[in-house]
Amino acid sequence: MYFPQFIPYSFIEKEASHVEGFSPELALVTVGGGKELEEKLVVRPTSETAHFLPDFYQWANVTRWEMRTKPFIRTLEFLWQEGHTAHATLEEAEKEAMQMIDVYTKFAYEEAAIPVIPGRKSRVETFAGADKTYTIEAMMGDRKALQAGTSHNLGQNFSRAFSTQFADENGQRQHVWQTSWAISTRFVGGIIMTHGDDAGLMLPPRLASVQVVIVPIWKKANEKNEVLDAALSIKDILHTAGIKVKLDDSDQRTPGWKFNFWEMKGVPLRIEIGPRDVSSRSVVVSRRDIPGKPGKVFGISMEPSVLVPYVKEKLDEIQLSLLNKAIAFRDSNIVDVTSYDELKEAISQGKWARGPWVGSDEDELKIKEETGATIRCFPFEQPQGPKTCLMTGSPAEEVAIFAKSY
Repeated sequence: MYFPQFIPYSFIEKEASHVEGFSPELALVTVGGGKELEEKLVVRPTSETAHFLPDFYQWANVTRWEMRTKPFIRTLEFLWQEGHTAHATLEEAEKEAMQMIDVYTKFAYEEAAIPVIPGRKSRVETFAGADKTYTIEAMMGDRKALQAGTSHNLGQNFSRAFSTQFADENGQRQHVWQTSWAISTRFVGGIIMTHGDDAGLMLPPRLASVQVVIVPIWKKANEKNEVLDAALSIKDILHTAGIKVKLDDSDQRTPGWKFNFWEMKGVPLRIEIGPRDVSSRSVVVSRRDIPGKPGKVFGISMEPSVLVPYVKEKLDEIQLSLLNKAIAFRDSNIVDVTSYDELKEAISQGKWARGPWVGSDEDELKIKEETGATIRCFPFEQPQGPKTCLMTGSPAEEVAIFAKSY
């Protein structure tokens, strides 16, 4: 799929709330070929105004005019995976929007080991031009929130603006009901900031391009060949078993340098093998998620029947350990609040605040102005029982999560 990089400004203006919501982030081209353009062009910030196809999925680049950029998290230009669908009914569109936020939630938990909180955005935070926006919110290592993926029920807002219609079963022309959904390279930043430490990356095994690195160790020239032969044999065994493995057999760097390098790269498991290990037909296995000696196990047999299941088991343990650690960190930094004062105190401590909410848009904007926090979402998983709005004192049906964010 190829989309134009430049969109006439009039296209953006067709959907009023869309242009209003995106206006601060638009990059405009006003001069071309040395002459002032008759109509300004927008460097495409999203694709709702640039497509007229019923359903499609693509990776594409978009541009947002960010005043303060941050690698992966907020950049002027970024890649995202986006999908757009058109439906005959509101119910079909809503089902699609919910299905995609479920897909993103499952990916975050099961592949990235990031315990996101899925939910619905407030009116203030809803995507410009959408009827509803669903989100997955992740807590980063500094306890700020990251909007890690979104799915939008666009209703008929864009189809009416662009006259996108279909013929129903009676032959009558109707406006389609649309959705859009996306996850971007921002998610890469989310993985780094959720799991990384002072030594560098810490990648979940299911996403790591290298799951196991083998570092051969020798001191004398006559030890090199037998150590490398054994290391290569181990590599072949693991590769045949479907494990993504790398043999670092370069001799320009010391083993210690290699240990630090691959730890920085976030490789989940390291296998060390030296002359004594060759003699005993065993290896040393080190886990990236448990630094130092506590994460190192000696004397693991080289026999495929032992080594392969051991490595697979450890990779599964690391995947689960990263998720559980992130869940514990998230849950220990969410505070249940019942008043605005309690909310302000929680936010001032860098935590997330969770409390009943039925406040107005103005109340929400007041909180943002006074604390820097926004409503991240109304979680799908809601506590039972009566609730009282933390701001107005009125009965509330839902709790919302407030936090500072990227």
